[in-house]
Amino acid sequence: MGVRITGAGIHPFGRFEGKTPTDMGVHAVRTALAEAGNPEFQAAFCGTAYGGVASGHKVLGALALTGVPIVDIEAGCASGGAALQLAAGAIRAGQYDRALVFGVEKMPKGIIRSSFFEPWREEAGLAATPAYFALRAQRLLREAGLTKQHLAEIVVKNRRNGVHNPDAMFRKEVSADEVLASRVVCEPLHLWMLCSPNEGAAALVLQRGDGGVQLAAARLRSHLPGSVLGEATPLSGIDDHDITPPSTLAARDAYAEAGIGPDDLDVVECQDTDAARELLAYQELELCAPGEQAKLLAEPRAVVNPSGGLLSKGEPLGASALGQVVEIVHQLRGEAGPRQVDNARVGLAHTVGRGANAACIIVTR
Repeated sequence: MGVRITGAGIHPFGRFEGKTPTDMGVHAVRTALAEAGNPEFQAAFCGTAYGGVASGHKVLGALALTGVPIVDIEAGCASGGAALQLAAGAIRAGQYDRALVFGVEKMPKGIIRSSFFEPWREEAGLAATPAYFALRAQRLLREAGLTKQHLAEIVVKNRRNGVHNPDAMFRKEVSADEVLASRVVCEPLHLWMLCSPNEGAAALVLQRGDGGVQLAAARLRSHLPGSVLGEATPLSGIDDHDITPPSTLAARDAYAEAGIGPDDLDVVECQDTDAARELLAYQELELCAPGEQAKLLAEPRAVVNPSGGLLSKGEPLGASALGQVVEIVHQLRGEAGPRQVDNARVGLAHTVGRGANAACIIVTR
């Protein structure tokens, strides 16, 4: 027996003065439940990293929908993916017939701070900072034969897609020249090559059953130890060429669970915390072999980040992965308007968060 996605809801991503994470979560949950026919659900799973104690309870309390198990889940940017895996697993195990999954976040402005890193590591720059992203980008450019022009092309592509996404924070096209003219944050990354932490919420209703939009796979994996530029321990470890990254572990698990391969994908929503991160995801998700990113960018086999990605939407951590899945649900239903991918039948959502926790979700129709 499969797991259907019967309802999808989202609160736009951006900055909303005066709105709480609870307010945004209520909006997304109401939308998802209404789309599913306002059914009863037996459990709820809430993804959040900065929401605080009992974030899920606050949202469902505001809707007078408490009484069921409500579990808050934190896995950095992959929090929503982790919540989705737990909910889907419980349904497949026969514990529940229907579950609600949602994510909420109201990010502080500026560089993301995380209790994952000790204070001394943050002070030394050994945390998830633009300097770390830049070192990873420098290595990728050198090893894959890429240039800053390729990074700018990612931004141009995603910002163009974001124009047609009413839930995105940035909805204006940019040129490669404009991207490269934005100030350098840390070489080779310019300001417009970095996503913006922000606010938002997203929700899904899962139900036991076949047909319709199916949650074909939801897999979360953590990092293997030792990577010098791993998401978990930046700038400490060894050269990681022989260490499989968590995104690849999660993708392979998801492909196996769904019974498909990367060539079967029609649409991909992948982590683009910075422009180089999307290009790195191409090889980690096995969309292309290492070093073939430029070829894939020029001749894509699947449409990547039709929502505009994080570079257009911004990234509210707890809602990020679920926001990707909401986009894929709309694509598979043919409801994406001007950004619709033709004949979309199979989609993958990918996020990487602190830990490093990498989530890969496959949705089919």
